[in-house]
Amino acid sequence: MELETPFDLLGLYRGVALPHKSVTSPGGEIDMVFLYRRPILDYWCETGEDLRHVVRHVLVHEIGHHFGFSDEDMERLENAAGRE
Repeated sequence: MELETPFDLLGLYRGVALPHKSVTSPGGEIDMVFLYRRPILDYWCETGEDLRHVVRHVLVHEIGHHFGFSDEDMERLENAAGRE
């Protein structure tokens, strides 16, 4: 991750994306999504966006990683949804 400061990270998915899991592999670690309060609040204050929208966006983004979507995939989906 190319971050200028630790506060640039709003959320993080830790685990193995579904497309990379195997039924023959041992269980391993539990998949987790982290939302970072301070960076989210900083972003909210800087942009003035609705806080519920910011949190929902970050959460959906991290869940997208769980399903195997890249940042670029999710950006394309968001752009397509925004045009409708």
